[in-house]
Amino acid sequence: MAAAFAKLRALTSAKSLSITSLAARSISSSTVSCDSNEGWLSKLLVRRIEPTKESHSRMLSDKEVIYELLTHNVKPDKMDNYLQNYHESVKMVHSRPELHCELVASWTVHVGDQDQTLHLWKYTGGFAAVDSARKQLLQDKEFMSLQKERGSFLRSRHLQYLLAFSYWPPVEPRQGSNLYEIRSYILKPGTMIEWGNNWARAINYRRNNDEAFAGFFSQIGRLYNVHHIWCYGDLQVRKETRESAWRMPGWDECVAYTVPLIREMDSRILHPTIFSPSQ
Repeated sequence: MAAAFAKLRALTSAKSLSITSLAARSISSSTVSCDSNEGWLSKLLVRRIEPTKESHSRMLSDKEVIYELLTHNVKPDKMDNYLQNYHESVKMVHSRPELHCELVASWTVHVGDQDQTLHLWKYTGGFAAVDSARKQLLQDKEFMSLQKERGSFLRSRHLQYLLAFSYWPPVEPRQGSNLYEIRSYILKPGTMIEWGNNWARAINYRRNNDEAFAGFFSQIGRLYNVHHIWCYGDLQVRKETRESAWRMPGWDECVAYTVPLIREMDSRILHPTIFSPSQ
C-alpha cells in the first residue's frame, strides 16, 4: 500500500511540473507578443492620466460660455399647449438682450423618451451671466406667469449646466429639414481628460458630412455626463454617415479606447420645434 501511495505522489508531482512549465511558456509567449505588437487587450485598459493642478473644465473648454440643457417630460395630451407656452417664453427672453441668453436649439424626442422636449440655451459671460439672468427673470411677472402655467403641462423636468468641448466645431444653427441625434454617456469618474484626448482625434473622422453639431460635458447636475449632438438629413443619411466613419482607418481604434471609459450610454433621435433657431 505504501508503495502505491508513493507512486501516486510521483505521478502527481510530474503532472504539476508539466502544467507549471506549460503556463510559464504561455506567459512568456504572451509577453513577447504584447511587447512586439500592441494587442487588442491593451485597448480595453484605461490609460493613466498624469496628475495636474489644472481643473478638467479649464483644460477642455472655454468657461466663459455656459450652456443650459433643459429636459422636460410633458403630459401626452398637453404637448401643443406646452409648445405654445414655451415659444412665448423664448420670445420674451430674446426681447431682452441684457440677459445675455439665447436659445440655441429646441427639440422634441422622436425615438427614446417620447413626450419629452430638450432646450439648449447659451449664456455669454460665464456663471455670472446665468446668475444675473435668473435674478432678472424672477422679477418678471409675465415670465413667471408663463412658467407657472407650464408647470401644469409637465410630468417632470431636469436641468444641467454644460461646457462645450474646445475641440468640437463651433455650435452654429443649421438650416433646412434635419433630424438630430443626442448620444449621452455617463463616464467613470476621473476619465474625462482621457475621453477628451481620444475624441480630440476622433472628431476628425466625423467632419466630412458636417454632422457634428455640438459636444458638451456637465458642470452642474449629473456629473461625468457627456452629450454629443449630431445633425443628419434623415435616418438613412445617419446610417450611411456612421458606416463611412467605420471604413476610415483609425476610427475603430478611437472607439476601442473610449468604450472602457463608459458606464452607460443612451441615444435619442430629435426633431426641431418650429421655434428652434437650429432646424
